[in-house]
Amino acid sequence: MKKKTLAITPKLGLHARPASLFVQTSSRFQADVKVSKLMDGEEVVVNGKSVMGLMMLAAAFGEKVQITVDGPDEEAALAKIEELFRKKFDED
Repeated sequence: MKKKTLAITPKLGLHARPASLFVQTSSRFQADVKVSKLMDGEEVVVNGKSVMGLMMLAAAFGEKVQITVDGPDEEAALAKIEELFRKKFDED
């Protein structure tokens, strides 16, 4: 299991387009992908392969989310997800 905390990089937050890119990327791997965020003092965990789940987090620009990847290709999956964040989900 690999974990990484990342800051949301798209200026409009994790809205439909970046959430869709996240799901497209994570769905290419066998590993389970979970995304969590603190909301009202509680940790909310959603499936990283669900657009609706990701949008439910309402993660705004600069907020931190924790990515947890668990499975046979977890390192490759996490590397591709980190690349999305570094590239700001291609929104620049």
